[in-house]
Amino acid sequence: MIDLKSFGDLTSLELGEFSPKPTTFTEGQVEAAKQLWASTDGMTKVGVWECTPGRFSADRTKSAEICHVLSGSATVEGKQGGDTRSIGPGDVLVLPLGWEGEWTIHERLRKTYVLTSQP
Repeated sequence: MIDLKSFGDLTSLELGEFSPKPTTFTEGQVEAAKQLWASTDGMTKVGVWECTPGRFSADRTKSAEICHVLSGSATVEGKQGGDTRSIGPGDVLVLPLGWEGEWTIHERLRKTYVLTSQP
């Protein structure tokens, strides 16, 4: 049997304890996340993530990501340059498999995410 999932208001979902962002360039930057669903093979994961202002590196060489911004704002820039995007509430951002770059969070950002990995 396939179990259908749905989730309510993700803007106020409790994410748990915040911890230091491992790839940050900004002292004191913290993040929290809550995984809402994962496929049985673990290749697809859906959740909510929140992070405080600052700058950090991101690596999508092992999984692609689709983000939907719920609140806050950020600038995302590819490692190779030329693909800078400013994002805010309501925006959807696609980070394709192989993307590497940096995020600059301007105001506390909350987003949903879908991560898809390859075997």
